Amino acid sequence: MKKSRKRSGISPARVDWNAVGRRLRELRGFDVTQQEFARRIGVSQNHLSTMERGKVEIGAEILLRIGLEFDKSLEWLLTGEDPAKISD
Repeated sequence: MKKSRKRSGISPARVDWNAVGRRLRELRGFDVTQQEFARRIGVSQNHLSTMERGKVEIGAEILLRIGLEFDKSLEWLLTGEDPAKISD
């Protein structure tokens, strides 16, 4: 017996991991090495490299560490939109 589900009318959000990776690279800038950035967020340089290339989905714990370490919102990391600027 199949159960029917009510549709809320809201489509599930999709994360563009390539875009997230580009934002990480932008956040790292030119003066911080992958090794240093990775150390600051508690991952290996190799894992950071795969994140910057958008090859892996980044877990909540790592996203939270990045946000706290570099004073960025999860919304900006995931979507590129700054919630503070939207409400202005």
